[in-house]
Amino acid sequence: MPDEPATAVELEDQEPIEASEPAGLDPEAQERRSAALAQVRKFGDPVLRSPASPVSEFDRTLAGEVERMVSIMRDGIGVGLAATQLGRLRRVLVFQVGADAPATVMVNPEVEWSSDELIMAEEGCLSLPGVIVDVERPLHVRVQARDAGGGAFLVEASGLEARVIQHEIDHLDGVLILDRTTREQRRGALRALREGESYAPPRPDEGDDA
Repeated sequence: MPDEPATAVELEDQEPIEASEPAGLDPEAQERRSAALAQVRKFGDPVLRSPASPVSEFDRTLAGEVERMVSIMRDGIGVGLAATQLGRLRRVLVFQVGADAPATVMVNPEVEWSSDELIMAEEGCLSLPGVIVDVERPLHVRVQARDAGGGAFLVEASGLEARVIQHEIDHLDGVLILDRTTREQRRGALRALREGESYAPPRPDEGDDA
């Protein structure tokens, strides 16, 4: 991933991360998802705006927290989850990009390098149900972290994986996707959240068939 001049790429053609309402869930899966999402803090909870503290003890308590996070992420049909979304101000996140991929745990993650090449894509968030906005992020990142046992490791990620990691690290810093989008989309999303409705940015080609 060599350094390149800053470049903004067109909207990425992919499903928004942490999509609000996955289609085709059977009743049992929907019930598990509802139970999982009930444990996730929602917009307006002050913990979502609070920076998390570094983890210093890699013990059974941490292992139990990580196991719970992975379970809630999977049952909630999310691709990532930060400890702050469960009300825990600890620098811990989990993610799983792809149903067959293993869950990855990052404790005390730090972005070591990010590419100048940027890409725009839709993002959703389990803490902002029904909301999707456009967010521009670096296409590639290199992140150092520790696993649940305290072992150090390095991740070089691109595309969707890089986006998910950056999204979850934002949570650990008290930053939401509302802070990363345009003023217009932020206003629309906030209005929808206040009124209990859904929001997605309008696209130029919508309604052009008439």
